[in-house]
Amino acid sequence: MPLTSRRGVGVLLLCAALVASLAVGLGVGAVALDPRTVLAALAHPHGTDAASVLVWTLRLPRVLSGTLVGAALALSGTMLQGMLRNPLGDPYLTGGSAGAALTIAVAIALGVPPPAYAALAFAAALGTTVGVASLARSGRGLSPERLILAGVAVSSLFAGLTTLVIMLAPNTTISLTILAWLGGSLAGHGWRDVGWAALYAAGGALVAASVVPALNAIRLGDVRARALGVDLDRTRWLVLIASSLLTAAAVSVSGVIGFVGLIVPHAVRALVGADTRWSVPASLPAGACMVVLADTVARTAAPPIELPLGVLLSVVGVPVFVMIAFRRSTA
Repeated sequence: MPLTSRRGVGVLLLCAALVASLAVGLGVGAVALDPRTVLAALAHPHGTDAASVLVWTLRLPRVLSGTLVGAALALSGTMLQGMLRNPLGDPYLTGGSAGAALTIAVAIALGVPPPAYAALAFAAALGTTVGVASLARSGRGLSPERLILAGVAVSSLFAGLTTLVIMLAPNTTISLTILAWLGGSLAGHGWRDVGWAALYAAGGALVAASVVPALNAIRLGDVRARALGVDLDRTRWLVLIASSLLTAAAVSVSGVIGFVGLIVPHAVRALVGADTRWSVPASLPAGACMVVLADTVARTAAPPIELPLGVLLSVVGVPVFVMIAFRRSTA
C-alpha cells in the first residue's frame, strides 16, 4: 500500500475512533442508553421524552465540549512542536494555559459572566505566550529549550498567583468554584458555552491551516526553510496566535487540562508520520477522542463522584512526559 494511502487510512481510523467515542459518551452514564435509543433521541432535538431531554440538554453539549477541547489542545500542541522542532512543546509547558487559568480565576472571583471567559483567556494566553517567547529569544531566534524553561517558570509563578486568588476570594463558594474549575471538568456546560468557545477554536484552526506548508518546511531546518521562501518570524507569530486562540477556547470551557497537547502529537506522528499536511488534520480527531473518552471515565468511574478531568489526564500525561524527556536526553 502506498505511503499516502496508509496515512489516509490512519486519518480515517482516527475519525472512526472519534465517532465511536462520541457514541460511548452519549450512551454511558448514570442512566445507560442503548445505541437505538441514542439515535432516536438525536433525531428528535425537541422531543419531550426523557431520553431526548437527557441527550440534547446534558450529554450532547458535554461530548461536543470534549471534542472541541481535545481537538484544540491537540492542534495547538502539534503546531508548537512543529514550530520548535521539539517533542516537549505544548500549551501547558509554554505558559499559555497557566496565563489563561489565572485570568479566568480572577474573573470568577470578580463575578465576570462566563461568556467573557474566552476573550479574557485569549488575551491572557497570547500575552503570556508572547512574554515567554521574548524571554526565550537568543541570537538566532527562539530557543526551544529556553522557551520550555521560561514557560515552566512562568507557569509556576501563575500557579502561585492563582492559589493567592483562591485564598483571597470573597467567600468559600467562589473559592470552591475556582478549585473545581482548575481541576478540569466539562460538567455544567451548555450550548452557549460551546458556541462561544467554538468561535475562538475556529479562528485558531484557520490560522493553523494557513501555516501548514511553512511548518512542513521548518521541519527541514531554519536555513532550508528560508531558502524555500518561508518567513520564519511571521510563521512563528502566526503559530503563537493560533495556539493562543486554541488554548483560550479549551481553557474557557474545561479549565486547566494538561498533557493533551503533548501526548497526542506523538501518537499522531507514529500513525501518519511527521508531514504536517497529515499530522495537523489527524491531530483533531485524535485529541477529541482522547478527551471525550477520558471525560466518560471521569464521570462514570466512581459514581456519584465525578473525577477531575485534568487530574485524570495528568495521571496518564506525567509518565509519558517523563518517558519523552528521558528518551530525548539519551538520544
